[in-house]
Amino acid sequence: MAALPEAFLSAIQADFPPDFLSLDPGDLATYGRDWTKVHAPHPGAIALPRTTDEVSRLLRLCSAHGVPVVPSGGRTGLAGGAVAAHGELVVSLDRMRHLGPVDLLGGTVRVQAGAVTEAVHQHCATHGLTWPVDFASKGSSQVGGNIATNAGGVKVIRYGLTRQWVLGLQVVLASGEVLELGGALEKNNTGLDLRQLFIGSEGTLGIITEATLKLTRLPGHLDVLLFAVPDLAGVLSLFREARMGGAIAPGAGLEPGRGPFTITAYEFFTERCLDRVRRHRNVRNPLSAPSDYYVLLEVENAHRDALEAWVASLFERELVTDGTLAQHSSQAAELWTLREGISESLSATGLPHKNDVALPIAELSGFCAALDDLFARRYPGWEICLFGHIGDGNLHINVMKPDDLTREQFLQRTHEADHDIFALVKAHHGSISAEHGIGLLKKDYLTYTRGPGELTLMRTLKRALDPQNLLNPGKILDP
Repeated sequence: MAALPEAFLSAIQADFPPDFLSLDPGDLATYGRDWTKVHAPHPGAIALPRTTDEVSRLLRLCSAHGVPVVPSGGRTGLAGGAVAAHGELVVSLDRMRHLGPVDLLGGTVRVQAGAVTEAVHQHCATHGLTWPVDFASKGSSQVGGNIATNAGGVKVIRYGLTRQWVLGLQVVLASGEVLELGGALEKNNTGLDLRQLFIGSEGTLGIITEATLKLTRLPGHLDVLLFAVPDLAGVLSLFREARMGGAIAPGAGLEPGRGPFTITAYEFFTERCLDRVRRHRNVRNPLSAPSDYYVLLEVENAHRDALEAWVASLFERELVTDGTLAQHSSQAAELWTLREGISESLSATGLPHKNDVALPIAELSGFCAALDDLFARRYPGWEICLFGHIGDGNLHINVMKPDDLTREQFLQRTHEADHDIFALVKAHHGSISAEHGIGLLKKDYLTYTRGPGELTLMRTLKRALDPQNLLNPGKILDP
């Protein structure tokens, strides 16, 4: 792609502040990529607006000069959705971090799209409230990116996906037109909910500049437990026990069959994942011996006697082989580090090829058995690191590069392997992307999840809202 037009650059210089546009090589490298690091960044320039008006005027200029745009948030995505590889103008929301006052009566807060997720949590926590969208990258991910990818995370089992916690959006279309969608209304039954059209669209239909977020109360007392189980069947059996409340011992103060807690997170990971975390972060396994599979369970408002009785019953019935209950907040944080440190540790100790798939929970066991068989037959010797939010069917499949393959050979082989993996996903009624979107990396496989009619409709909507294909071109699907 050619350099940005001189007339466009002259208009930027005349109509915007001197620090609005950056051509600094460091900024180009930083803002031109996301966490995937598969495609080399090659943006034409970086725009750093401070207001919706600046985004609107910028997109009007881009439309007039035919300049393609890649919206950029915290760049923590894993599908190449924020990569600018062909001279595009990156529009970073980094400077748009304003946090509005918390509406205590309505339980809402309006923020700019560049607000960091953790900053929103801290802003609301002083009022006893939270925006319950939470994941390991919360310290750098931004609200606009969370919404544009309909982010999931570790608390989906308790609170649901991002889209369930967004009441209103301010969106700028490719033409520069600004839309206000939804406001702070809980109910607005006046035709199509256009707000939902932009949530999960990965910046291909418009740029989100502000959002009205729905809040909930901060959770009560949280207990964190780590269990060892022998296999994936054990992971699922323990999940069933946790969801149903398990067997409550007589005298525990609760009726049999009634759960002693509310699950806020149910995560699993394998010994291979934990080994990488230990190597990278020099942490220890808090359990007495290694296990093939681990479960991290976080629960809210547990009746202590009932919780301890439930845990004891797990051992009595041999549903777990080892386990520990955090005794204070620092121990709980240490247990969470074992899970939340996995992605960083995999990248620090090797080259992982990441897949983020979703399966119906009832299909997980069969899918994983078929996955093991697939790699044993077609890709022997490859190290597979599995972890995920098992309570919502989200499985992260990480294939580590073998030492005897070059990076290029590995990427070629994993491209082949993805077709095999996604064929299994389709056979088990799943989705090729649970929470990181499609971006560049998965668009070749979208037909495994979406039918021809759906793809046609998606292209129709794209053409209607972005007729010049200027917004995040090449992401999700081609025109």
